[in-house]
Amino acid sequence: MMEKKTFLPGRSYEQSFAVPFAYPVHFQRDIFSADNPLLCDVLNRLHENRLHRAIVCVDEGVSDAHPDLISKIPAYFDRYAGKTELKAPLLCIPGGEKAKQWDTVRGLIREIGEMHPDRQSYVIAAGGGAVLDAVGFAAALIHRGLRLIRIPTTTLAQNDAGIGVKNGINDLEQKNFIGTFAPPFAVLNDALFLRSLDFDHWIAGIAEAFKVALIKDADFFDYLLAHAADFRERDLNLMEESVYRCAVLHLDHIRDNGDPFEFGSARPLDFGHWAAHKLESMSGYLVGHGQAVSIGICMDAYAAKKKGLLSEKEVRQILKGFTDCGLPVWHPLLEKTGKGGEPEIMEGIENFREHLGGQLTLTLPDGIGKKTEVHHMEKEYVKESISFLREFSSQKTD
Repeated sequence: MMEKKTFLPGRSYEQSFAVPFAYPVHFQRDIFSADNPLLCDVLNRLHENRLHRAIVCVDEGVSDAHPDLISKIPAYFDRYAGKTELKAPLLCIPGGEKAKQWDTVRGLIREIGEMHPDRQSYVIAAGGGAVLDAVGFAAALIHRGLRLIRIPTTTLAQNDAGIGVKNGINDLEQKNFIGTFAPPFAVLNDALFLRSLDFDHWIAGIAEAFKVALIKDADFFDYLLAHAADFRERDLNLMEESVYRCAVLHLDHIRDNGDPFEFGSARPLDFGHWAAHKLESMSGYLVGHGQAVSIGICMDAYAAKKKGLLSEKEVRQILKGFTDCGLPVWHPLLEKTGKGGEPEIMEGIENFREHLGGQLTLTLPDGIGKKTEVHHMEKEYVKESISFLREFSSQKTD
């Protein structure tokens, strides 16, 4: 007869495990050329000895700018038939912030679900950061996660949004309010997509390059300053080099900072973003992310000067770098008032605090190429920065 066990209340068992993540980020041109095996090799990089099925989602802006893709992508999969299979016709998705809505994600989930993917199927997303965010979010929800391959097609996506571990959509008037951490299976950066960008999208990624240079790499900051005016000339080789250097700094941070899924309250790669995200939402997303980040960095650079972290000369170098390459340092919405007559942009500080997890932690440059964390942003510094940037901008346009 078995001895009867008595339940003892108050017991606990500590569970802990680690899951390694690895994904390659490739920088190569013309990835859908039938003579380029890179994509096929990436799909088969785990050597699983099986036919890999792929579902391809393309940003409508990309398909409009590159109409040959509609035939080129299926032809690519025909070329490598037997190793990989295109599951269905391409799914074209509206680009821009309108992609980052629940309706878009629900539609994607339905369409992808109707193709009956298994958990080892691939979703390949080609487009700007907003489309990558929306497709990545949908892929992360289906079967609790399909394999995602990102093909960023803008400078902003190639050096920042498309190479990280996050995705999401906008809701409740907040940028990226809903989303998941879901590392991609791989990222393929093809510089040839950048040639068709309008100027605003071409230059937007340089704002993120300045951001990471200011807090991590003084030499890269000097490089950006030296070539700021040259970016206006749309030199593809120059942009490709800047994208690569910026992307590597972002990837190194994700790997080495000890908090890739942002469980803590410090997010250095969000330097300048509390104001940027609020400015985007205030404008109904008519102000692009890169342009908003440029302005947000300038506001935080001014605050850093007031806190004794940057010199007046360094602040003016930053502003000159942005204006020389064609990025804004000012927007009239900065003067829009909200509750209690305060600048509405200041609501972004509280939104940011909530997003971080309760404690406000802002990254500021501590000299060029170094950073520090602060837990308070003085209202007077924000107000003074608005006046300073308005005056600087008016001098530039006189």
